[in-house]
Amino acid sequence: MERNIYQELCKWKSSTRRKPLILEGARQVGKTWIVRHFGENEYTHVAYINFEEMKNLRGLFTVDFNVERVMRVIRLATGCPCVAGETLIFLDEIQDAEGGLTMLKYFFENMPEQHIIVAGSLLGIELHRKESFPVGKVDFLRMYPMTFIEFLRAVGETAMADLIISADWQTIALFSQQLTERLRQYYFVGGMPEAVQAFANVAFPEEIRHIQNNILQSYDNDFSKHAPNELVPRIRLVWDSIPSQLSRENRKFIYGLVKKGARAREFEAALMWLCDCGLTYKVKCVKTPKYPLKSYEDQSAFKLFTIDVGLLCAQMDVEPSLLLQKNNIFTEFKGALTEQYVMQQLLPYHTLYYWSKPNSLAEVDFVIQQDGNVVPIEVKAEDNLRAKSLRLFIDTFAPACAYRLSMSNYRKESQLANIPLYAIAACAN
Repeated sequence: MERNIYQELCKWKSSTRRKPLILEGARQVGKTWIVRHFGENEYTHVAYINFEEMKNLRGLFTVDFNVERVMRVIRLATGCPCVAGETLIFLDEIQDAEGGLTMLKYFFENMPEQHIIVAGSLLGIELHRKESFPVGKVDFLRMYPMTFIEFLRAVGETAMADLIISADWQTIALFSQQLTERLRQYYFVGGMPEAVQAFANVAFPEEIRHIQNNILQSYDNDFSKHAPNELVPRIRLVWDSIPSQLSRENRKFIYGLVKKGARAREFEAALMWLCDCGLTYKVKCVKTPKYPLKSYEDQSAFKLFTIDVGLLCAQMDVEPSLLLQKNNIFTEFKGALTEQYVMQQLLPYHTLYYWSKPNSLAEVDFVIQQDGNVVPIEVKAEDNLRAKSLRLFIDTFAPACAYRLSMSNYRKESQLANIPLYAIAACAN
């Protein structure tokens, strides 16, 4: 399967300022597969160590941080020569090896010619817990579930994916029915590689849902296995509340939906744990949409999204037949699914915010920075193009451009462009 991150890995390899690379991302988004695939294509050898499986090597970095000794062990354990520039050293589940992240500093300082990538399903939690971290000595990349464009390529619709990227709106409109059907499928399947691969291989919908439920179960197992015992019940409460949070008309996160009478301080650590391991994403509010947006964010007001639209469907226990066959799916499930879908397509390229006018119901679903401009994005789940909040935003702040995402075809009205939901990639980056 083609993944967009592959090109970023190639850029890392060829960079003259290359450092050991930390690849972050939630469990089952495809980190191990893409790095091994990249290594097999771009290098002569891949020296692969998985510290979750190779328990005998977990103490590799506790003796000392002698680079020559560590390299000797890697050669013996993998049978690879580890020739600089010809061998990719891939240390997987690095959080299970004590001192593994600290070791990257010594690789950078004493053996910078070696090409090293580390990854881990719960690496985000480890990065926040570590006292000794190689600041300035590593590069970072984050991996997400497959986007709609990646999904199209995986199911054999490469020409359609290329068409969307081209932004040839007249031609795109000719294939709106086909692309709408594919979008319906993506809402059900989502972007987890195992589910996408099964769908591409013509698996039954029940089989795909089984895969999704297994992934959700693996996340639940991680709660018990890796989170502090006192935090586990609160993590589960926050996680289980996400469908109801997103199904509301106003999707601002409400602690009272997690537990009656709940307060922020009770669940802040649980929220942080879920965000650190990549299972949830906060989209914070900006009440003054000025550049740079981060200077105007409201830490107390946010929306909480989950990792994947397909997993959200499974978590809600929405019947596959309703998603795959019902004509009004985009209307009936718009609250829970459409913004989740849009968030998923934008997240790899932008830090996301939303705008809410104080003491008013006016709200714009997403606000991003693009080419030095603040850009509002309104999300419509169907053909309805009425967007009072977006119009208010435009009249008040006069942005250089604005996007309205809906099931209607492309059209441009002054600085406002209507983009079909299935073609969001044409403006995402």
